[in-house]
Amino acid sequence: MKTIIIILAILTLVGCALGPDYRRPDITSPSGWRVQPDEAQDVANTAWWEQFQDSVLTDLIQTALRENYDLKIASARVEQYVGQYWIARSGFFPQISAAGSGGRQKITEGGPNPMAESIRNPSAIYQGAFNGSWEIDVWGRLRRTTEAARADLLSTEEGRRAVILTLVTTVANSYINLRDLDRQLEIAIDTARSREASYKLFSLRFEAGIVSELELSQVKSEYEQAMARVPLIRKQIAQQENGLSVLLGRNPGQIARGKTIDELVLPVIPEGLPSDLLERRPDIRQAEQELIAANARIGAAKALYFPTISPTAAMVFLAA
Repeated sequence: MKTIIIILAILTLVGCALGPDYRRPDITSPSGWRVQPDEAQDVANTAWWEQFQDSVLTDLIQTALRENYDLKIASARVEQYVGQYWIARSGFFPQISAAGSGGRQKITEGGPNPMAESIRNPSAIYQGAFNGSWEIDVWGRLRRTTEAARADLLSTEEGRRAVILTLVTTVANSYINLRDLDRQLEIAIDTARSREASYKLFSLRFEAGIVSELELSQVKSEYEQAMARVPLIRKQIAQQENGLSVLLGRNPGQIARGKTIDELVLPVIPEGLPSDLLERRPDIRQAEQELIAANARIGAAKALYFPTISPTAAMVFLAA
């Protein structure tokens, strides 16, 4: 009867964990939807950059998702925390270790006390040992530690998703800015050609004495200003291409072009999207997982105030 009472008491203690349980803070949000839920989910789940209907932009984003180094680092960090989670979870299971050693020795024969013939010379000695221990999670330290490790893993995964979101947005913005600069370059070249034609016309009229030298100088100044803007825009285009190449995981170089800035179709976002969609932001979900991990570590720290119950066993084998 005493044994049963002790076992029930241990099971009762094992069933509880020190520290507060995480509760999501109450947030006041609208009770209704201003748009249909299915429509909102479609907008949130779609590959929004495809709405520009530019295959080149889609290829650039897919390349960035494969080759970007920041994203690769974030993915490797997730794998790191996967290992840490399983290390923390392994504390629930018995810890077993083994060790072995062997040796061979020979005693010098002869001397005043000769060895008996029954003694082997040389002789070999082998030794093996097995150790096992199992921590009984009475105070919930292992459970809180595993809970914190799991939250750290999910937080890292949300961080990776935030990198993806930022990467896709940056690539799309860089490409659109590049096409905008291309359009500005076309306008600058056309303007320079128009100013050049005007300058030639005023030169002829000046030679004929129709216009004054002041008017000719003004037209020449406008022509030179238009010509000076062309290399400036070319430099901006090269800088934009270099930045976009880095996002793609490439060395600086030229970027393929698709539709012009006027041909791009702007994505349509419905009005009145529900505030619940904010909960899908990676940075918000990452912050919540960090809060869960910090909350779990409170219980793990409190459990350290109490003794640890870890039954152990050891076995040693000797062979000669």
